[in-house]
Amino acid sequence: MSLKEYVDFANANKACYLATVDGDQPRVRCLGMWYADETGSYFQAQSVKAMCRQLQKNPNVEVYFNTKDFSKVMRVSGKVRFIEDLEVRARCINERPFVKNFGITEPDNPLLAVFKIYTGEAYFWTMADSMKEDKIPRVKF
Repeated sequence: MSLKEYVDFANANKACYLATVDGDQPRVRCLGMWYADETGSYFQAQSVKAMCRQLQKNPNVEVYFNTKDFSKVMRVSGKVRFIEDLEVRARCINERPFVKNFGITEPDNPLLAVFKIYTGEAYFWTMADSMKEDKIPRVKF
């Protein structure tokens, strides 16, 4: 499998479940990924959310994407990096205009948190892979 196949799958199935670590307790929430490309999977949130505090303390995450019928899933584990680049943050506001409902209209607003999973590994899973998870090929990025 190529990295492009994983990027395409994420972009086609943007609703996903992201797990963080809070002390010794995993925390999972459903998110709408902003986009994915060869540099990682990009997300946006508000910096006051517990998720952002968890990511700052421990950048390790796992994300689960699935097709609507759950016939194929993709799991991504890796590390998150927060994005401070004002051009990327401005693009986020333009492409996700609902953030303006939170009072975020400028890219330097500290309430805007933009982050990406920049390194890790991903793999696909289907029912045919049940009981063979350890043999499924992974792609590192």
